[in-house]
Amino acid sequence: MECTIDWMGAGGMAFVAETGSGHMLTMDGAPDGGGRNLAPRPMETVLAGTGGCTAYDVVLILKRGRHDVRGCQVKLKAERAETEPKVFTSIHMHFVVTGRGLKQEVVERAVALSHEKYCSASIMLGKTAAITTSVELVDVVEA
Repeated sequence: MECTIDWMGAGGMAFVAETGSGHMLTMDGAPDGGGRNLAPRPMETVLAGTGGCTAYDVVLILKRGRHDVRGCQVKLKAERAETEPKVFTSIHMHFVVTGRGLKQEVVERAVALSHEKYCSASIMLGKTAAITTSVELVDVVEA
């Protein structure tokens, strides 16, 4: 995996990342750190990437199990250390999974598998942060 980060210039603290797959991602700092608040902070992108990683796993696990999953949302709330390095110290992930006839224990198992085995991002962040999860099911009722 590769990524190239370029500073966008002396007018602020914005950076553009080009990923190995050829996609662009812009990041910026807070105004109190010289940024102009034009894009997510780098640590916000770490948190978002972790949410995307685990959501991907959960959907894939449920689909492979032939469960009727229609939607998956992960709401993340994180705390960071007060002093440098300001690593994540706790992360809570609330999964809202929509589908038809989904069972709570099946979805909880998919979440657990992601965090124990498949999601590299959350497993890595788990080295500094206490990660907790919760699951909410929304059943689709078709007319």
